[in-house]
Amino acid sequence: MLIQNKILYIIGGGAILVIGIFIGLSFGNGKDNQQQEQATAISFVDEIASTTADATNTIVAPQSGELVKVTRVIDGDTIEIEGGEHVRYIGIDTPETVDPRKPVQCFGIEASKKNKELVEGKVVRLEKDITDRDKYNRLLRYIWLGDTLINQELVAEGYAKSYSYPPDVKYQDKFVAAEKKAREDKLGLWTACASDTTSATTIIPSTTNTTIQTPTSNPSCTIKGNISATGEKIYHMQGCGSYAKTTIDTSHGEKWFCTEAEAQSAGWRKALNCP
Repeated sequence: MLIQNKILYIIGGGAILVIGIFIGLSFGNGKDNQQQEQATAISFVDEIASTTADATNTIVAPQSGELVKVTRVIDGDTIEIEGGEHVRYIGIDTPETVDPRKPVQCFGIEASKKNKELVEGKVVRLEKDITDRDKYNRLLRYIWLGDTLINQELVAEGYAKSYSYPPDVKYQDKFVAAEKKAREDKLGLWTACASDTTSATTIIPSTTNTTIQTPTSNPSCTIKGNISATGEKIYHMQGCGSYAKTTIDTSHGEKWFCTEAEAQSAGWRKALNCP
């Protein structure tokens, strides 16, 4: 009987020992699992925070009709808005002040000051036409301050010229009329820059590639080096189907050429409708 009791004690003690070990291992594994779950949760939170920061730092271009704040006026027809985007006014052109390839042009500083007076630090509404951006990646927009179309206002007060660049011609009739009135009233650049504007001509709004006509100084150089709405350089010769309706504005990089070889060496290609 004594021996049986001893055997039972030994078996019971062993069972208790095994159960203790099992409980210890389970506790240890549970602690490890808990630590792993905590680490996973922390990693997930960090990932969300990182994604949120990336989204916050991403600049999203404003949509047409959106209200934006003008943080800086770059020149008479270009502004910078909150977020860093540059916006080029559609349908007008002011004298250059910041183009490193050109000297400061007559009435350019005055146009920049006027634009600054009109919109800098103010909330304006952007309106898109057809083209979203130009070849310099600037947004192309009409700028509204309340009910005032700033593009038209600058032309009407003699700080800008109408500049048609199809297919973005929604308000071009208004800009052409405003330019005509400003010129007749001798406002702004039409008086200050009389010698620079005597050969200016009215732009005809069109769905074709039509720009300002600037006469060539050499009558024998009749090849028209035009720059398309997409920035492609194309030359048009007499006899080409598009020759008569293609006009040239040398102030915007377009050129007159005397020979095809001269045009081709300058980087222009022949129009497809030429013989």
